[in-house]
Amino acid sequence: MNEEFERPYDDDEKVVLTDEDGNDVEFEFCASIEYEGKEYVVLLPDDEDEVVILQVVEPEDGDDSDDVTYVTVDDDNVLEAVFEIFREQAKDEYDFEDD
Repeated sequence: MNEEFERPYDDDEKVVLTDEDGNDVEFEFCASIEYEGKEYVVLLPDDEDEVVILQVVEPEDGDDSDDVTYVTVDDDNVLEAVFEIFREQAKDEYDFEDD
């Protein structure tokens, strides 16, 4: 779910992810949210007013890599729940538009 809101004036931590086409895309890290035993990140693409919510997948046991994987969330109910948690936590930091 992508929800519109006005971003704050100061820039926070930047995250660079590589998309499926091999292009680097820069995001502003907004939050890490735990929901139903899984971790999600809320990211704001540069020059956008809609957040992206991705699930964080840790490396499997026995995998020597420290790299986590960010996976698209297809379940609209999970997206809505995670966004509502983010919205409540960040209500003093962002000006959310009412639907």
